[in-house]
Parts: sequence; C-alpha cells; structure tokens
Amino acid sequence: MIQNPGFLMTVLAFVAVIGPLVFVHELGHYLVGRWCGVKAEAFSIGFGPELFAWVDRRGTRWRVAALPLGGYVRFKGDMNAASMTDPAWLEMPAKERAESFPAKPLWQRAAIVAAGPAINFLFAILILATFAFVHGESRTPAVAGQVQAGSAAAVAGIVAGDRIVSLGGREMATFDDIRLYAQIRPGEPVEIVIDRAGQRIVKQGMIGSVSEDDGFGNRFNIGRLGLAPGAPVIEPVSLLRAPVVAIERTGQIVRTMVETLGQILGGGRSVKELGGPLKIAQVSGQAATLGLESFIFFAALISINLGFINLLPIPMLDGGHLLFYGIEAVQRRPVSAAAQEWAYRSGLALLMAMMLLVTFNDLSSFGLWKSLSGLIG
Repeated sequence: MIQNPGFLMTVLAFVAVIGPLVFVHELGHYLVGRWCGVKAEAFSIGFGPELFAWVDRRGTRWRVAALPLGGYVRFKGDMNAASMTDPAWLEMPAKERAESFPAKPLWQRAAIVAAGPAINFLFAILILATFAFVHGESRTPAVAGQVQAGSAAAVAGIVAGDRIVSLGGREMATFDDIRLYAQIRPGEPVEIVIDRAGQRIVKQGMIGSVSEDDGFGNRFNIGRLGLAPGAPVIEPVSLLRAPVVAIERTGQIVRTMVETLGQILGGGRSVKELGGPLKIAQVSGQAATLGLESFIFFAALISINLGFINLLPIPMLDGGHLLFYGIEAVQRRPVSAAAQEWAYRSGLALLMAMMLLVTFNDLSSFGLWKSLSGLIG
C-alpha cells in the first residue's frame, strides 16, 4: 500500500493545487474586466486576514489572505467580494461611473463573469492536450478480450470476442467508454447491445459492484462489468489534434460530474460521497506522492471541478450571476435589488450548509467521529 503523505507535504500540495487554480480563475475575471474598461479595486487570493498586499499603478490592491479556499476580484461598483452591486455607484462622478462594473452593457458583464470558469476549463484543456501529445490517445476497441467468470458480463451472456455496441443506450466507441460508463453505476440495471460475428444482440444485465482501495486506505464502491480488453491500441496524437482530444476528455469528465451529481440529488448515491477542502488537501498530498504527472493531472481535474461548480446557478457563484443576466436579457431590465438580496442570502445559506456537510464528510472519512465515540464510550 502507498503510504499517506505527511502533514507538511499535504499542506504544501494543497496550496500548490488550489493557489494557482484560484489565481487563474480570478485572472480570467480580471483580464476580461480590463479589456471591457472596468477598474479592479482589489484582487484577492484567499479570504480572511491579509498576509501581504501591494497596490499597482492602476490602483488595484493585490492581496494574499490567510485562507486559500477561494478568491475574488472586486470591481468598481461592487459592494462586496460577492460582486453585489453597490447602490452608490449611481452617485459616482461620470468618469468613475463609466469604469464601474454595473455601467457596462449586459454582454460585457456576462463575459467578465463567465471568464473565470472558462479559463479554468482552458487551463485543464492545456494540461490534457499536453498529456495527449506526449502519451498518445487510447483507442482500444470496445471488444471483450476476456470475460471474468461469475462477473456481471458473464451473467448477461457476454463472451470473449463480443463487441459492446452500447450500454444503456450510449454508444461505446472504445473500451475506455465501457469503463467510464460502468464505474459510476455500481449495481444498476443496464441494457447491453453487442455485436457477435455481425449479428446484433440485445441483453439485459446488471453492472457489478466491487469495493476497491485506492492505495491510501480509502475504500469505495466501483461499477464493473468484469470485462478485460484485448491488445491495447494507443494512437499518436498530433499537435493539431491534441486540443481536440483534450476537449473530448474534458467533456467526458464534466458529463461524469453531472451524472454523479444527478445520482446524489436523486438518491442513487449517498451525500457522504461529497468531499470538501480537507479531502482535496488529503488527495493533493496523495497525488504528490505518485509523481509530478499524477499531481499535474489531479490539478487539471480540480480545475475542471472548479469551473463546473462555479457555473452552477447558485447565487454567490458565477452561475448565479449569469442566471440573473439571463433573466435580465429576457425581461429587458435587471432583477430587482430586493430579489437579488433575497437570492444572495439564500445562496450564502446554501453554500454554508454545503460547506458544513462536506466538512462533516471529510472528518468522518478521517475517522474523527469514530475516535470521539471511542473516547466517550
């Protein structure tokens, strides 16, 4: 078993992942804001007490705070770090009002807000494209090279040589597609369409469930059909195709996130599977012990996760702002200040509840509650 990293390595790895990703996210907002002529009053990495700061020649205060769990860019006309509009912006002198965020056209405000998540996706695509160019692309056919005895595939009547055409109505182009589909659906029924010697056959089966250890003492259920591929096929990727491969992989990761979130909301998965900052810190340290490539790939996954979460239509997040702008575009006027205030308060309450939940889950995964119950009992 791989040993868990020490506390210092875990902290350093966490900061090395979250710090640059938060900076990249906020830099997207900042650069597009500058392009649109909006003055940035503050650019913060982290929340809480200020560790150090400096002011540039444009009057932007660049600050690094003690809690590296996020960041913000406060533009002129913003009331706070959540980018709520300050009603006093209308009382500014004309020159200052012109460079404030609320004064900009709707499309510019939407572009500034969307730039944060967008640059997180672009950052991950750049990493994945580099990996694709260096290592090539797996194009192993979706053909059963071997079928494990007693497995879900064997029970469904799949034999070696069968080509898996689709699972649950989704086309399987490569063997990786089979793995990605099955791994998040342990114990679920599935319709399997196979091609056997040119004959198309439809079978009803059940995806198997196995408990796996990730090498760091964490156990979880994974869906498995019990198939092994044939000879692996790795195709070289040209410099021009690398971004295309990276975009496809990013799309697969986002689709997996959406489907997993849907399973949690629908009751198919436990909310205990949700992790927070403490879990990210732990996995950051674990990824660091596996080498630089694993650590960089993990950073790409977190960058995609950060972009995805920020696009959720929750007030306080970028997606919440974009939702308001969508409503504004339809009704031809901004959402009322009272409605925005109510929405932001509700969004803050939801985010705080989610933070408490994932922190509770993190501490549970570390065995804290079991240890405390042992002390009490």
